Amino acid sequence: MEQLLINAVVGALAGNATGKSSSTFDLGTLGNTIAGLIGGGVLGQIVTLVWPSVVASLQTGHFSAGSVITNIVSGGVGGAVLTAIIGAIKNKAAS
Repeated sequence: MEQLLINAVVGALAGNATGKSSSTFDLGTLGNTIAGLIGGGVLGQIVTLVWPSVVASLQTGHFSAGSVITNIVSGGVGGAVLTAIIGAIKNKAAS
C-alpha cells in the first residue's frame, strides 16, 4: 500500500511541475494533480510488475532504499508523462 501511496504522491507533484513548466501542458492545479496521481499510480504499478524483485523485497520485509527510489522515479515519470499527454490533447482540441 505504501508503494502505491509513494507513486501517487510523487506523480501528483510531477504532474503539477509538468503543468506549470509549460502552458501547453497546463490543466490547472486540480487537473495537473489528478492526472499526476493517476499517471504516477498506474506507471508505478506497471514498473513494479516489470521488476518483480522490488515487489518480492517489499513482501518479504526486506525493505531497501532502492525500492523507494524506484517508486519515486516511476511515480514521478508517470505523473509527468500523463499530465503532458492530457494537457497537449486538451490544448490541441481547444485550438
